[in-house]
Formats: sequence, C-alpha cells, structure tokens
Amino acid sequence: MTAVKAGDIEALLRRGPASQIAVILVYGPDTGLVFERAKRLAESFVTDPSDPFALVKIDGDTLASDAGRLVDEAGTVGLFGGQRSIWVRAGSRNYAPAVDAALKAEIASARIVVEAGDLAKSAPLRTLCEKSTRALALPCYADDERALAELIDRTLQENGQRIAREARDILAMSLGGDRRASLSEIEKLALYARGQTEITLDDVEAVISDVAGSVLNTLIDAAFVGRSEEVERDYRRFRHEGMDPSMMLGSALRHALTLLSTRIAGEGQSPSMMVGNWRGLHFRRKALVEAQLGRWSPVALRHAVQLLQEAVLACRRSPPDLAHAHASATLLRIATEAARRRG
Repeated sequence: MTAVKAGDIEALLRRGPASQIAVILVYGPDTGLVFERAKRLAESFVTDPSDPFALVKIDGDTLASDAGRLVDEAGTVGLFGGQRSIWVRAGSRNYAPAVDAALKAEIASARIVVEAGDLAKSAPLRTLCEKSTRALALPCYADDERALAELIDRTLQENGQRIAREARDILAMSLGGDRRASLSEIEKLALYARGQTEITLDDVEAVISDVAGSVLNTLIDAAFVGRSEEVERDYRRFRHEGMDPSMMLGSALRHALTLLSTRIAGEGQSPSMMVGNWRGLHFRRKALVEAQLGRWSPVALRHAVQLLQEAVLACRRSPPDLAHAHASATLLRIATEAARRRG
C-alpha cells in the first residue's frame, strides 16, 4: 500500500518521493491544497517549470479519450533532454485506464502528477494508485493549526520575512478551510508589509480585519471602475467624517490584492465566473467587481498595488493634510487609469 497519511505529506514533499515512484495522485476536498501540492510536485522535478517541453499539462478528459497519450508524453525526450513532469489536471471523465497504462510502462526520467478531486475510497483512480508500488496517493484535507503555522512561516520566509508569534497565532485563527484562500491571505499580508523584516500584530489586524471596508466600498469601486467624480465626492465625505487616509488606502490596497489574486486564480475564466469564486462579495457589488475584473489585467493590478503601497507609506510619514493629498491623488490616479481602460 502506498497511501500516505495526511500528517506525513509535508515531510515527504520536503525530502522528495522515492526514485521508483512514477505516478503521484493528489486528491481531497481541499481543492486549493490539492492544486498547491500538485504544482509543487510537478515543478520541483524539472529544472525550468516555465519550459513547456519540461512541464507538460494535460486535461484528464483528454486522457479519457486517448488512454495511450499519457505513456507517450512520459516517454518523450525533452527538446534539451533532462527530466520532465506531466501534470494531469482534474477531468469529469474516467481516465484511470491512462494512469494504469503509465504504471505498467517503463518510465525513466518523467514524473506524472495527477491532480484530482475528492475521491471516494472505491474510486478507480484512488484504488489503482494505492495498490501500486510505483505510485503514491496523497490526501489533502483542510489545514489544522500546526499546518497553518508552517504554511505561514514557509510562505513568508520565501519573501524574506518573518512574523511575530502572537501575530502568527492570530493570522492562523482567521485562515483554514481552503489552502488557496489561505495562501492568498498570507500573500496579501506579505505584500502589505513589504520592506519590513518582521510582521507584527498591527500588520495582521490591518489586513484581516477590514474595519472600514464595507463603508468604503463605494469609494473603492468608483476608483477601480474609473468614476473620478464619485471618487472626489466620496473622498471629501469620508475626510469630513474624520476617516484616516491610510485606512482608506489600506482598504483600497486589500481590494486591489483580492482583484489580483482572483484574476490569477481564474486565468482563462470569464469575469462572471471569477466573481462567482469571490468569497463574501455582496450581491449588490457583483456587477461592479465583474467590470473591474474585465478591465484590469494582472500586470496593471500589480502596478496599482505598488502605487497604493507607496501611498500608504507616504501617508504614515506625512502630516494629516499632506497625507490626505497623497491618498486622494492616488485614488484619482487609479480612477483615471480605469477610465482609460474602459475606453
């Protein structure tokens, strides 16, 4: 039996699967964790994951129609030689025969990573991999407290950051349920605290507790759909009410980061489909956010994130009047760019 216990998977990922393993099945109810681990396994086996000859992605439904395709891909020599990864993405049809054929073939320099959904114990794909000595079956369940702490530390370390213990504990309490969503929140925190070597509790609370977010939605949506007059009007109102400019920019920054992560995760999807995956979005905002997703590319959103980060820092270092000038100018600049994209 080569079914791996959930608690042993991270250690296995760190040391790498044994050389005789030809197929690794990654499955479970946590689709974000399934994707993250499949990606990690597929990319770690090759020298350059961006090389389409080294890392080949195949849809499971394609293999259901052509069971020999997987063996052919695994046996193909790369353009410049070296090891190859075959990443099989989940499909709606049964492609277990293709995996069975691969397990029976002689595969020397390729790794097959199968990304699947929540498979029942009797599912053909799962039983096939659990019974084979040349395959591994890795279940992915929602992260527990220890796994979340490790995920936070590892992700931030990759960005050259560390996090205070109390801050990490609070952050972990707000995460869980889906690995992709957790990663998105951690990456938001890393971007928010860019330039800091240690992330504090104040940083965590600023990112995960959007105190004024619902109140500021009209201002933020107006900026990202290109309505400059509404931005000027709403900003004057919030300033008159005594709202801190860095708080307004912080909410805009969190929104921009969520737009960016949604655009990246929904690559190839329509804006309406991406909006459907946006957790906690009020139905009244869906049309506006859909318009924003259709208008802003990942490259443009990264630029907007950078502008907002710089403006947040400028506000923190400036007296109140100058801070408001920085904030309003930045939001109007975003609105101008959004209007240009609409045109």
